[in-house]
Order: sequence, then C-alpha cells, then structure tokens
Amino acid sequence: MSDHILEMRSITKRFPGVIALKDVSLAVRSGEIHAICGENGAGKSTLMKVLSGVYPTGTYEGEIHLDGEPVTFGSINDSEARGIVIIHQELALVPHLSVAENIFLGNERARRGFISWHETNARAADLLAQVGLDENPTTPIGSLGVGKQQLVEIAKALSKDVRLLILDEPTAALNDQDSKHLLGLMRTLRDRGVTCIMISHKLNEIAEIADSTTVIRDGSTIETLDMSSSDATTARIIRGMVGRDLDHLFPERESREPGEEVFRLEDWTVMHPTQPGRVVVDGAGLSVRAGEVVGIAGLMGAGRTELAMSVFGQSYGRDIRGRVFMHGKEIRTRTVGEAIEHGIAYATEDRKTYGLNLIEDIRRNVGAAGLRKMARGGWVDGNKEIAVAEKYRADLNIKAPSVMSVVGQLSGGNQQKVVLGKWLFTEPDLLILDEPTRGIDVGAKYEIYTIINQLAESGKAVLVISSELPELLGICDRIYTLSAGRITGDVDAERATQEGLMELMTKEKD
Repeated sequence: MSDHILEMRSITKRFPGVIALKDVSLAVRSGEIHAICGENGAGKSTLMKVLSGVYPTGTYEGEIHLDGEPVTFGSINDSEARGIVIIHQELALVPHLSVAENIFLGNERARRGFISWHETNARAADLLAQVGLDENPTTPIGSLGVGKQQLVEIAKALSKDVRLLILDEPTAALNDQDSKHLLGLMRTLRDRGVTCIMISHKLNEIAEIADSTTVIRDGSTIETLDMSSSDATTARIIRGMVGRDLDHLFPERESREPGEEVFRLEDWTVMHPTQPGRVVVDGAGLSVRAGEVVGIAGLMGAGRTELAMSVFGQSYGRDIRGRVFMHGKEIRTRTVGEAIEHGIAYATEDRKTYGLNLIEDIRRNVGAAGLRKMARGGWVDGNKEIAVAEKYRADLNIKAPSVMSVVGQLSGGNQQKVVLGKWLFTEPDLLILDEPTRGIDVGAKYEIYTIINQLAESGKAVLVISSELPELLGICDRIYTLSAGRITGDVDAERATQEGLMELMTKEKD
C-alpha cells in the first residue's frame, strides 16, 4: 500500500480562454508538511480548490486519489467529510459572532434541535487549548488580531476531524512572533498525524518547516523536492518558480548621489483616534531627497503605517501636530486631496480594502486618483482613460488580457502594480509605499524592486515601509528606525545590519 495520503494525477483546469492548470500531478505523503511554491497566478490556489471541491468533479480533467482510492468531490462538504479542510488566505470568519460560534458555524453542537451552548463553549475551549490560544470562547472574533484569528481557523478545522489540512499563505499577514507560533503548531499537528499542505511565498519558512516542496510554474508541475536533500536549495526553488536564475534577490542599483531635499517632516505627533491620551507617533522627524529610497523599519505597533497615513491627508489619528515641507516650503496636508496636490502619494499596505476597487477594471482603478487630468467639462474622457491605463499596463508589465480585466481577478503581484500605476499617474514627487511586496511571490517582488529603482533614477523621492529587514537593506539608501512612535535611528543602508536595526527598533525611551 502506498504511503501517500493524497495523489492528484494529471489535473487540467480550464477557464474561458485560459488553461489554469495543465497536466499537474501532486503526491503528498501521510504525516508530512508539504509546501507548494509558485509565482502569483501559477495555479497553486486553483489546484487546492480542485482538491477541496470548490471546483467540483466534472469541471476539470484528471483524478484525485485519497488513501490509494479514487475520490470525487461535488462540494466542500464532500471533501470535509473525508477529512480535507482548507484555510484560505482571506479568513472565513464572522466578526460579530463569538469564537465558539465561528468554530462550529455550520457544524453546530445541538440536542433535540436546540444548540447546546454549554457543549459548544466547552468543546471550543478544548480546541483552543489544542492550538495554544488562551481566549474565552465567548469573545467576539472581531476583537482578536489576525494571528489569533488564524489559530481559530485551525481550531475550526480540528473540530471537523481533519486529516489533511491545507493552509493558503498562512503567515502572509502575521508578525514574526505569530508566524513562529503558527509554524510550531503545524509541527505539532504533523506529530499528531495530521498531514499539512502549505502554500507560501516565504522561502525561509519553507526551508525551515517543509518535508517536501512542489514547485508549480505557469499551471504546470516543475518538480517536487525532498527538503532533507542537499539539492533542495532556495536558489533551485526560485529557479523553478520563475524559470530563470535570480543571482540576486534585489536588482543592482547604479551608484548615484541624491539630489535636493524633496520631503521633510518635523516634530510630527499623532494621537490615537479613539483612545484619549495615547500617543501613536511621538515627535517624529525625517527627510527624503530626490532620487533617494528611504526605508522605515519598526516592529508591529511601532506606528509606521499610522505615521504615513497621518501625513497623507490626516487619514489616521487626531490632534495631529508638526510641520510638513515639500521642496523646502511648508505645506498643509489636511485632506487627501491637498496631499495629492502637493505631490504626495501613498500606496497602502491593504490594497484589497483601501488601495483598489476589486469589482472594477484596471482602467477605472488606474485613473481613480487622477480623474481631473482626464476630464473635460466635468466629464471623464473615456478614450484618454483607456490610453492612460494601457500605458501603465505596458510600463509596469501588468499581466492581464486587457485594461478591461476586473482587478479582483488578478494575482496579488499584478494588483500591486495596478496600485502603483494609480499613484504614478498623479505624478507625485514623493511616493510612500507601505509594505509594497506583502503577499506576492519572489518574481513579482523583483519586478516591484525594479520599478522602485526606476522611480529613484527618474528623480522621485521614495519612502518604503516594510516588515522585512532584508528587503529594506536590499533596496534602500537610508533606513529610519521607529520604536513606540519615536524615530530611534537614521542609518546608511550600506553600513546597516539586521541586528543593528533590530536593536534600534526595540530601543526604549530615554
């Protein structure tokens, strides 16, 4: 008998005009952590939707074998009945319901037609203990952070007697501490006999935790690696994902001397919008020159995004004090419109909620922040709108059939390029990029880094906020460190180290 719990054989999935999966095969051993890697749009999530019954039998070609026997799934309920549970990157939780209610939603603990709340909460408490989450089962799920919500999703999977757990980008939105806890939980589940499939772009996590890794590129299986083998290197995985060697994770930059100061912030202080007396940004000051890429490093809660949003039209905070200068002249940025007029653009860290209209097309999204530039007599010129979108689709290499493609159907990397296109159309002098590569693959990251270089070479001032220190060290000229809302360091990137930055990021108030 095979030791494989799962085999997917020659899976082909077609959409109108597109072959999303072409003859893909996957074999997963019982009791292992199996990683799946590939660029955005490679077909990873599509393959898992086939496996979990989101795309039912008959909508694809090929076979699925579970425990050596062929199976057919007409729905998610069918796959869950066989112990297969998928946790999507976008968590399927109801914020106004309690933790216990979310765990047993659709799988209620009932007696004689009535929900037994005692049994529901008691069983939920037991499941929460299994995933290492010390929370009251009656706590509203919306009051928990993303890391804790992820653990609730796993507790929900355990309530369904999961045998094969699929996690799609499980650590994409988590901080380092929550990520380590989740990876540790996956090891515990493996030791208990639960097989895990993890889709991830974080190659360091894959190297740390995966037993096997399958690489998918352009809808086809490239290879499966035994991670205990000396051949299973990060370079090999990257080569399989992008179809070429990336000798450097970051594009080379020409040595250049930054120009005159473009942006300066002095004594910037921001209070929390709902908690009186709580200082979120405390007397911060920084500057960015023309042709310079400047980073902001800080731990979760340090105030990085809050600083950026408060500068960009006071989109966050209250009782905001301090001075903003563009090209040496003091300006006001009381509204987003004012900030844009003064040449400031802000690409948010949450592109799906604040950066894009996901049900609209590329054309409408690219032009959204610069409608006045395309208007005549109060009406938007549709031809110009299409021409502008086509220009940025070509310049930024946005992979889509046309500018009429709906943004919500694009991969994460291409969505991020649409966000960049929207703000580049406003022709800013300062572009603030908040987590510009979050949730996108290594190939798309390289393209984003190249765009940032090109912006700097054209004389733009670029301010990058990132949780990944190697990223800041790889693309920035200087790096500011932020701790508890205060600027604690201004370091030349060439002389900076991760250890040195971390020391400044954790520096306590003098």
